[in-house]
Amino acid sequence: MKKSAALPIALICLGAVWFLKSTALLPNTSTLLALLLIAAGCLLGLLDGLNKSTLVSSPLLVYAGAATYLRDNMGLHFSHLLSLGMVLAGLLMLLSRSDRIPERSTRWRSLPDKQDLP
Repeated sequence: MKKSAALPIALICLGAVWFLKSTALLPNTSTLLALLLIAAGCLLGLLDGLNKSTLVSSPLLVYAGAATYLRDNMGLHFSHLLSLGMVLAGLLMLLSRSDRIPERSTRWRSLPDKQDLP
């Protein structure tokens, strides 16, 4: 019986992060968080496609990443970024109410039917 690969993978990840941090190749935490939020928003939009859910959540994740970057590196006020984010969220929610935008797909969260179970 094979042992779990969790410990070697954790050691590789921690060692890589430690190496990047000690050589100053790893960006600071806020920049890394901003990049991860932007990547998550883009990836969600690509994987799930355009529907009522991703029309709101994907751009908001990208905006959250951009706002985090602008707050920490450009010094913009939190209240300005938050109010602009509220306007963006409201506009996206209104846009998602359109009949032209499809409903959320069920391919990722579908459960087997009762007749398919043994």
